[in-house]
Amino acid sequence: MTVTIIGIGLIGGSMALTLKEKGFAAKIIGVDSNAEHCQKALTLRLVDEIQEMKEAVLQSDLVILATPINAAEALLPVVLELVNRQVVMDVGSTKKIICESAAKHLNRGRFVATHPMWGTEYSGPEAAVKGAFEGKATVICSKENSDADAVSLVEKVYGLLGMHLIYMNAADHDVHVAYVSHISHITSFALANTVLEKEKEGDAIFELASGGFESTVRLAKSNPAMWVPIFMQNRENVLDVLNEHIAQLRKFKACLEKENYEYLGELIENANGIKRILK
Repeated sequence: MTVTIIGIGLIGGSMALTLKEKGFAAKIIGVDSNAEHCQKALTLRLVDEIQEMKEAVLQSDLVILATPINAAEALLPVVLELVNRQVVMDVGSTKKIICESAAKHLNRGRFVATHPMWGTEYSGPEAAVKGAFEGKATVICSKENSDADAVSLVEKVYGLLGMHLIYMNAADHDVHVAYVSHISHITSFALANTVLEKEKEGDAIFELASGGFESTVRLAKSNPAMWVPIFMQNRENVLDVLNEHIAQLRKFKACLEKENYEYLGELIENANGIKRILK
């Protein structure tokens, strides 16, 4: 099996490590517009060789689009023009727009829209992690629009990665990830900016930062080249979630302004209900 990975960063590189280790991929070809990333991927042995996209796709059995979502949206129709028997999958955090970009293509059936629910705040080939996806969930979207054999191959890939599968349509996926992923990143970015604005002395932050603060702002180190396109593509859903989040923050603010500590306790106790979901 020859696998081409377009975009050799955190997700693509981490997939490459496992697919090679499991013996699924006899050869992994890397494609990336960043020459430094290409060299690093070769040095780290994430890929066996680097090629131009057209040559790589034509000789592959599986093509994984692992670029930022705006680039993947633009590349997908181009890649589909090159395929015959090949299977193409993406790993982006939004699904509705990329599915629409391929909807009318004659080779739409060779494309499987997916979203592995794993990531870190780091980026680039050196961020690749062995065994990263083990035990995590991945979403396969609108599988009825993909050929059965294409879906089957992608399911096999995620099985090798150790992930469990969830199926839903692309629009529903984008609503749900706005709540469980995208709002977390916006909140982290905003909190980091708040602290940086008010705490002019960086040493004080370093000395006082505890585990709770560190884990809350960890996502603020994420790459804007990845996250701005995600927020753009999922704008309406993210705005809905932001409006609800801001309403909740206002409740906490009002409790403190009015010294209503009883209601403040109720808000916190209600939030503790998340323990039923996150154990």
